[in-house]
Amino acid sequence: MANSEILAASGVPTSASISRRLGVARDLLALTKPRITTLVLLTDLAGVCLAPGHVSRATLALSLAGTALVVASANALNMWWEKDVDGHMARTRDRPLPAGRLSATAALVFGLGLGAVAIPALFLVNFTTGLLGLISLVAYVAVYTPLKPRTYLALLVGAVPGAIPPLLGWTTVTGSLGVGGALLFGFLFLWQVPHFAAITLFRAEEYRRAGLKVISVQHGEAAARQMIALWTTLLVATSLLFGLLGLAGRGYELGATALGGAFLALALRGLRAGRAFDVRLWARRVFGFSIPYLALMLLILLADRIPS
Repeated sequence: MANSEILAASGVPTSASISRRLGVARDLLALTKPRITTLVLLTDLAGVCLAPGHVSRATLALSLAGTALVVASANALNMWWEKDVDGHMARTRDRPLPAGRLSATAALVFGLGLGAVAIPALFLVNFTTGLLGLISLVAYVAVYTPLKPRTYLALLVGAVPGAIPPLLGWTTVTGSLGVGGALLFGFLFLWQVPHFAAITLFRAEEYRRAGLKVISVQHGEAAARQMIALWTTLLVATSLLFGLLGLAGRGYELGATALGGAFLALALRGLRAGRAFDVRLWARRVFGFSIPYLALMLLILLADRIPS
């Protein structure tokens, strides 16, 4: 009998079984979209730092853990729901479910399990935080995801749960909603529209094949370009309100003006598109800039608030 067979018979894990387990663990982690979850935690922390008052380290840790788990649950359940759709798109066909590396049942159980831990954890922080966490999970999975094959307005519906995490941070400290929390919510809500509308332009054919009604598929390229320009304008204007309302200092104002000016100039370029204008290249640049823009804006806000 081979050594590996002897080890297997004795219950000792073999290198092959360890490799399989590690593969499953990696695929389960992929369902949670770790990079997106990390960025969401930054928005949660921004809410904590902007809120008036103080919170214990234990409560903060519980809030961050609950937020991470609720986002991970929403992502996993979204992938479970859209496993067939993902198979039609180049950027998603190698995900664990369409690639066949993980069963749909495993993904469903995993996603529900994460949610079952996340929501009680957020309710332990306080009732408002728990309720917001529950609303965000249900809205993302049960409202936004089914709407995607029906209308491009699903983007606006999905932006609501996507903008709730900073409110989770705010209510962790205050236990209630407030102007600062609402402003963070509005900023993140607005940011999502040009970010995702840009994706629909350079991946329009994939969305069409997958049967998803995004703006570029349902109303055309020009409508998507106009959406990006309009919502980026609203985004930059909203970002300046933090300073005007006394929620951030001079350092933030300077950073927000510079970053917002660059983002707005890029977004408005789409309105002047001519025959030689490469829309897909422009859309990729909008999408590529939107991610560091959000991260830097939040970091500047945090840096401006933490010393006080």
